Amino acid sequence: MTDIEPPELPRGIALAWGVAANPQRGPKREMSVEKIVEAAVELADGEGIGAVSMAAVAARLGFTPMSLYRYVSAKDDLLLLMQEEATGLPPESHLEVEGWRARLLALYEAQILVYLRHPWILSLPISGSPITPNSSAWLDASLAALDDTPLTADERMAVALAITGHARWCGIVQAGYSEQSRSSGLSAEEVAMREASLFDRVISAEEFPALRRAIEDGVFLSPADPFRFAVERTLDGVAAYLDGLDRGEQHRVSEEWVALDAAELAGDKRLKDAQKASRDAEKALRAARKLERQALREARERVAKARKSG
Repeated sequence: MTDIEPPELPRGIALAWGVAANPQRGPKREMSVEKIVEAAVELADGEGIGAVSMAAVAARLGFTPMSLYRYVSAKDDLLLLMQEEATGLPPESHLEVEGWRARLLALYEAQILVYLRHPWILSLPISGSPITPNSSAWLDASLAALDDTPLTADERMAVALAITGHARWCGIVQAGYSEQSRSSGLSAEEVAMREASLFDRVISAEEFPALRRAIEDGVFLSPADPFRFAVERTLDGVAAYLDGLDRGEQHRVSEEWVALDAAELAGDKRLKDAQKASRDAEKALRAARKLERQALREARERVAKARKSG
């Protein structure tokens, strides 16, 4: 037992769970947190997150900004509630498939669709674990998919976060391509061709040999889904790990996080200056090596030309 009082729920989270105090007074006409959030989501879907402001949402509803502040007292709270509304609940259809792997893949696909329908979600900062009802439901669904496995609680959470990460990264890229297509008027295929052409112009075999080979192999024009490949291989690894546990192998736990050194976290100026000098030196070295490769290429061309003329 402890005497420490639990922290008070922030206003936005309390609103999401429906436990925040209602405003004591409001506009004469009907208004609610739900209507405010719905209007804000519609605005973001149609014009982007940059178009969302308390004034713009109020105008859309036909009220004054001060009327909104009685219900949602800060824009950060509004953004949190918008994300919660747009995220929605995980589809029940993922329960119709059998097995942990199939259910996780169904959730992966459903999360990508959320991002494609509401790409502005991807521009909102991640400020911690999902504490709102809908976000919690998605995490709960992923963990529940692993209920019948011998994974530990930490391992189930790790797998759930991996699937969420794969979906988010796929959503970021796909939403970016969709926005390019929308703003340029080009088809998705034309956007891919333009990007491939740009890479072809600037990536040389001397400076970026592996990337150059990938370009020549047509990776930027390939119809293959690299994100699906990655998530499938991640799940292959989980399946292999589960097979090992079935054979009696021990759980493998990694307790080391990638983290900045305490001195760097402290913001020591001399350390920052030294790091900047190191980055500048690396940049200069890279430029010098590029010049060296160029000079070598030109020298070879001169030698070849001299031999032909000789």
